[in-house]
Amino acid sequence: MSSSDFRQIAIRTEAGKAERLFRAAVSAFCSLTRPSRREIAQLEDLTLPLFDEVSVESRRYVAAALSECEYAPAALVRRLAEEPVEIAAPLLTRSNALSDIDLIALIGRHGLPHARAIARRKDLNPTIADLIRVLERPTLVKTRPPETVTKLTPKPEPVAKADTDRPLSGEAAENARRRLRSMMRPTGNAADVNTFLGQPAYVKLRETALTGNAAFFQTALADALGIDFATARSVTRQSSYAALLAALRALDLSEDMAFLIAVAVYPGEFPHPQAIRLFLDRYRLLHREAALDKLRAWKAETLSRAIRDIAPDAPGTERRDVSNSEATSSLKAS
Repeated sequence: MSSSDFRQIAIRTEAGKAERLFRAAVSAFCSLTRPSRREIAQLEDLTLPLFDEVSVESRRYVAAALSECEYAPAALVRRLAEEPVEIAAPLLTRSNALSDIDLIALIGRHGLPHARAIARRKDLNPTIADLIRVLERPTLVKTRPPETVTKLTPKPEPVAKADTDRPLSGEAAENARRRLRSMMRPTGNAADVNTFLGQPAYVKLRETALTGNAAFFQTALADALGIDFATARSVTRQSSYAALLAALRALDLSEDMAFLIAVAVYPGEFPHPQAIRLFLDRYRLLHREAALDKLRAWKAETLSRAIRDIAPDAPGTERRDVSNSEATSSLKAS
C-alpha cells in the first residue's frame, strides 16, 4: 500500500466520518513494510487534526496498532502517549518512537500510572528505572543527613574513613581528591575537563551521581565548575537542592539532564510528580546569568581559600611548603 491509498481514503470519506478515517489511515500505514518520510508526514497531517474528534475507543485502537509499528510517526505517538494510561499503555510499554527524554517528561507530567507502564519496557534505561522506583516507594529513599550518607560510602583506605568523619582541609583534602580523580579517570590526564558545555562534563556528573558515592560526585562537580572540592561539597550538602540547581543551570544543562542529576543526588526531594514539576519550573525560571553570578562567587571563594592555603602560617605552627607551581596546578585541577 502506497501513499496514494491515504489520499483515496481521504477522498472517499464524507463529513462526520472522522472516526472511520482515523482508524483506516493508521491501519493502512501499519501495513507498509518500510514507509517513507513523506508517508509518515502524511499520516501525521491527516490524523492529528482529527484527534480531538475521535472516540476513546478509536484512540485505544490506534495506540495498540502503532505500538507494534517499527516506523510509527513520532508526533502522533507522543500525542497518544499523553492520553490516560488506559489508552497510552501499549505505546508506553513497547513503542520505540518514544525516546528516554520523552519517557522522563511523561513521568513528570502524569506520575505513577504512566511510570508503571513505562517500567514494563524491555531494555529500559537504568536511570529511568531508578526514578520509577523512587516514585513507587519513596519511603526507601528518604534524604539522610549528609554526614550519614558520607559514612555509608565505600572507604577503601583507613585515611579515607577518617576523612569522612570530619571536614577535609589542606593537604589531606587534596590527597583525597587526587585519589578520587584517579579512580574516575580511565586513561591519561584529564586536565581539560573544566567545560561549561559539552557531553563529557554531563556524562561524568551523571555517572558519578548514580554511584551513590557523594565524594565522587562532588569531585566531578568541582571539575565541571572550576571550583575546589570543599566548595563543591558545600553545594551538595545543603538540605535542599537550591545550590545544586544553580550549579546545573550555570553549566547550561537541559531540564532533563539537570533533573536526572538532581534526583540521583537528592532522591528524597522527589516523592511525587508534583515535586518533579516544581523542580522543572524552578529550573526553567532560574535565569542563567543569576546562576553564573553564583558560580563567580564560588570561584572567588575557591581562590580565597587557595591564597590562604599557600600563605605562611602563624608563628608557632609548622609552615606548609607549597610552591607557586603546585598552587597553580591545584587551581587548574579545581
